[in-house]
Amino acid sequence: MVNRFVLNAISYHGKGAIKEIPGLVAAKGFKKAFIASDPDLVKFNVTKKVTDLLDEAGMAYEIYSDIKPNPTIENVQSGVEAYKKSGADYMITIGGGSSMDTGKAIGIIINNPEFADVRSLEGVAPTKNRTVFTIAVPTTAGTAAEATINYVITDVERKRKFVCVDTNDIPDIAVVDPDMMSTMPKGLTASTGMDALTHAIEGYTTKAAWTLADCLNLEAIRLISKNLRSAVNNEPDGREGMALGQFVTGMAFSNVGLGIAHSMAHTLGAVYDTPHGVACAMMLPIVMEFNQEYTGEKFKAIAEAMGVDTTGMDQAAYRKAAIDAVRQLSQDVGIPTKLPAMKEEDLDFLAQSAAADACAPGNPREATVEDFKTLFRKLM
Repeated sequence: MVNRFVLNAISYHGKGAIKEIPGLVAAKGFKKAFIASDPDLVKFNVTKKVTDLLDEAGMAYEIYSDIKPNPTIENVQSGVEAYKKSGADYMITIGGGSSMDTGKAIGIIINNPEFADVRSLEGVAPTKNRTVFTIAVPTTAGTAAEATINYVITDVERKRKFVCVDTNDIPDIAVVDPDMMSTMPKGLTASTGMDALTHAIEGYTTKAAWTLADCLNLEAIRLISKNLRSAVNNEPDGREGMALGQFVTGMAFSNVGLGIAHSMAHTLGAVYDTPHGVACAMMLPIVMEFNQEYTGEKFKAIAEAMGVDTTGMDQAAYRKAAIDAVRQLSQDVGIPTKLPAMKEEDLDFLAQSAAADACAPGNPREATVEDFKTLFRKLM
């Protein structure tokens, strides 16, 4: 079997990494940046940390911030038009998954105009050209969109999210600077961190998992488990550990896929506008229980990576220990366990949507529509 692995051409890590950006731009000879960043980051001067560096270097840019937390088809379409009018010749995405996913879709359409119908990008689209040259600067430690070949767009009209997977969309350069994450509030730090843990655990247990990805995902589980609680308390070491952990799993899960915790989280986000990380965190232990008989000894390694001493435990015990460790971490960082907005009459649509999601086939255990309904009910 042949396994493919796609990574950023270059990535920079550590405090102050954003200071590398002007030099990178100058070396490439670019003239004007199209900066995709969400409105709150602009409002609270997080985006400014990068634009100040461009200003100091006398480099031109234009900011595009018509981006929702769950970015929509309309956000992408208006972004494509804004890019065309801007005169930009490269892109900088600054933010979490929303900014970076929007930027990915914009960049792909600019260089592949035959995919101007955003819905045509769903799944594995046969694009021919690389995206616009992109420097990705994450401000959350969760989505790892700066390191992946995936992006997710919300179809408001049809009340669904769709996943796009394209080797042409990975940013050319990732700049992972924990200082860019220091202004994240506790709730966002917690939810994005649990999203990262979901990436690592699902990537480690997905059907396509293999040795190289497993090495990365196990280390990511260890880093996230060790650092998320302190990151929520805005401790510098915790921030730096989470910045690295979420990137490490991004390299891995991007290449091996995810599972139904993500397909269900996408559905909850589309229907109830549930923040993606919260939805992932609520679904992860529920899905782990559903999958446990199909994971071999992997839950033992997960438990140990999360700090559990499994000495003397049989298979049932270490599987339970892994699930309990995930629940405890989620509880410690303040993630809810129930979704009051969910209604019985919504379950058919939720289940059908989750079953059709691009992440579902990677799950180690096949899930029927009735299985999805049962799992969703656990949030009620």
